[in-house]
Amino acid sequence: MAKKAASAKAPSKSEVYASISEATGVSKKDVGAVLDAMSAEIGKALSKKGSGAFQIPGLCKIIRVNKPAQAAKKGVPNPFKPGELMDVAAKPAKNVVKVRALKNLKSMV
Repeated sequence: MAKKAASAKAPSKSEVYASISEATGVSKKDVGAVLDAMSAEIGKALSKKGSGAFQIPGLCKIIRVNKPAQAAKKGVPNPFKPGELMDVAAKPAKNVVKVRALKNLKSMV
């Protein structure tokens, strides 16, 4: 029988800051400032006035995708109760954020 590996918890924000601080020799406060600035840049890029895409070189590409509105549907077959019909409510248009892993990130796994 194969033993299941113990699942480790994801590192906390302060653990990430400490780890990056040790690896780079930069203070935790400066690491926090850099990550906050990067968060602000991602927000600008994904906003309505922004380009709609942001790439963290070698890791991932974050894009904004516009999902169009969906009309209401009546008499749709119910997937959970075969033979029964159901109504599906209308959904408004919305923007969705998608993250694509790039080659370097994929090779880490």
